Amino acid sequence: MCAISFLNVSIFALAGEMKDANSTGSKQNRIEIKDFAFNPQTLTVKSGETVTWINRDEEPHTVVSVGKKFKKSTALDTDQEFTITAGAPGTYTYFCSVHPKMTGTIVVEK
Repeated sequence: MCAISFLNVSIFALAGEMKDANSTGSKQNRIEIKDFAFNPQTLTVKSGETVTWINRDEEPHTVVSVGKKFKKSTALDTDQEFTITAGAPGTYTYFCSVHPKMTGTIVVEK
């Protein structure tokens, strides 16, 4: 695992679905990874808003888009973060590749 205590990863667009995390967007939305679950499990955001996952577990976790709609995170150690900026409207499901039963959904609205 990585010895870095804080990780903020920018995501680049894949097939126009998600934008770089440095794009304009005012609202910050957080998803906490705790007790082997994403909380909230479903998050609704507007296109252009950022979404940040933060790992509060002692075990590493990842964030991987089903269908590769956005770039996957590296393994996140305790208190590490991963951020994307929501792109095109739609429903994006994701999971932890280390613990595939951990799933979540982001709904992006205009």
